[in-house]
Amino acid sequence: MKTTSYGSLWMLVAGLFFAIMGVCVKLGAARYSSAELVFYRSLFGFLTILAILLISRKTFATPLWKAHLSRGISGFVALMLFFYAITALPLATAITLNYTAPLFLAAFTTLLLREPIKPLLLGAIVLGFLGIALLLSPTLHREELLAGMLGLASGLIAGFAYLQVSQLGRMGEPEWRTVFYFTLVCTLGSGLWMLAQDFHQVALADLPLLVGMGASATLAQLAMTRAYRKGDPLVAGSMAYSTVVLASLFGIALWGETLSMESWLGIVLIILSGVISVRFGPSALPVRI
Repeated sequence: MKTTSYGSLWMLVAGLFFAIMGVCVKLGAARYSSAELVFYRSLFGFLTILAILLISRKTFATPLWKAHLSRGISGFVALMLFFYAITALPLATAITLNYTAPLFLAAFTTLLLREPIKPLLLGAIVLGFLGIALLLSPTLHREELLAGMLGLASGLIAGFAYLQVSQLGRMGEPEWRTVFYFTLVCTLGSGLWMLAQDFHQVALADLPLLVGMGASATLAQLAMTRAYRKGDPLVAGSMAYSTVVLASLFGIALWGETLSMESWLGIVLIILSGVISVRFGPSALPVRI
C-alpha cells in the first residue's frame, strides 16, 4: 500500500481525540470510579468492533486464545492504572507517564527477545528515565506520589502489552481480532470490578460524557490506524506524542493546571526519547490503549 507523509497527519487527529478522551475521563471521575470509566470506554469500543466484524462476517475463532487472554489482561491492568492516574494527576503528567510505553517496549524487546540494542536507542532509554525522574520529582513528598508511580506502571505494563501485540502479529493474528479480544477482556474485567465496588447509576445528564469518552477513544484508534496505514509509520509514531501537547493545553485551559520547570523539562525529555525509540527501536509499533 502506497504511503505518503500527508497520511501521517491522521495521527494529529488521533492525538486530538486521545486528549479529548483524557478530558472526559477526568471530568467523569467526579462521579464514577476508574473501573466504571474503563467499563464504559471498553464497552463502546467492543460493540463497535463487534458490529464491524458481524457485518464483514469475520470469525472470532482462534487457536491463540491464551495469548489473547494474556494480552487482554495486560492491557486491562494498564488501562485501569492509566485512568486512575488521569483522575489523580494533572492531565499532561498522567498521559506523559503512560507514553513511556515505547521506552519499556524497547527494553523488553532487548531483554526478552534478545534483540541487539543500538547505542542511540540505549541513549534514548537513559534520556527517557531521566525525564521520568524530573517529572515525578515534584510528587516525591506529596500525596500524588502513589498516583505518579501507578501512572508510570501503566506505561510499563502497556509496553509489555505492545510486545504481546507484536508477537500475536508475528503468529499471523490480524489486528482486528487482537482489538476484539482486548476490548472483550477489558469490558468483562472492568464490569466485574465495577460490580464488586459501589455501582453508580448512570444519570441521563452524564450520557453525553460517557458516550463522548467511548466515541473519542474509538475515533482516535481509527485515525491512528489510518495514519499507520496511509502514512509513514515512523512519522506517524513520532506524531503520536501530539497527545501530550494537546493534553497539556486542555489541562491549562480547563483546570488551570500548572507544572514546575522540572516537570516540563521531564515531559520534553520523555517526548524526545519516545520519538527516538519509535524511529530506531523495535519494529513493533505501539497501538494506544
